[in-house]
Amino acid sequence: MDTVKNLNKWANAHTYFPIDLLRVALGVFLFMKGISFITNIQYLADLISPIDRIGGGMFLIHYIAPAHMVGGIMIMFGLLTRWAIIAQLPILIAAIIINFMGEMHSQNLFLAIVTLAICSFFLFYGSGKHSADYYFKMQK
Repeated sequence: MDTVKNLNKWANAHTYFPIDLLRVALGVFLFMKGISFITNIQYLADLISPIDRIGGGMFLIHYIAPAHMVGGIMIMFGLLTRWAIIAQLPILIAAIIINFMGEMHSQNLFLAIVTLAICSFFLFYGSGKHSADYYFKMQK
């Protein structure tokens, strides 16, 4: 727990507005991806078809879209950012693996790798100074 507090103190002391804009852009991207999956459920079913043989395909369909939407909103506002990113990590890792198991979609692979890298950055960096987490922490 002390490590997280030390990381938060360091991040708040070294915060930059462009990094907060990147966090907001990541949240908007994930939210829009969730909307895209909900509006085109067959596309999502086709994407997860290589791992559907393992089982749990219906669970994945009902987890991926809401996790992207709710997680995107939380990341956008900087509310429980690390927890929202932890919920995104299995989806992003599976998106990378699916590209190697099934048909290779280079654009989807690139987006998944970049999104995973940005999420990994914010997992360690935190939500920053311009976020709901920082606002609620300062209210105490």
